[in-house]
Amino acid sequence: MSNLVEKLRMFSSGQLQFAVFFVISFSATVVWMYRKDSKGHKIHYAGSYKILIGFVLAIVALFMIKVFIH
Repeated sequence: MSNLVEKLRMFSSGQLQFAVFFVISFSATVVWMYRKDSKGHKIHYAGSYKILIGFVLAIVALFMIKVFIH
């Protein structure tokens, strides 16, 4: 724990306050925008799970080829 305190001493109290404010503000904005756009995601990305499955299968196939060749 004291190691963390030593590392935090290199920042001023203003810098730490800004960092906390920034993290809270950024997280709140990301959550708010995701909730705002979630209706559009259901419309525009309706079949995207099929593409994800295709990518996963392609990666698994490449891995299997590598394993069996070596």
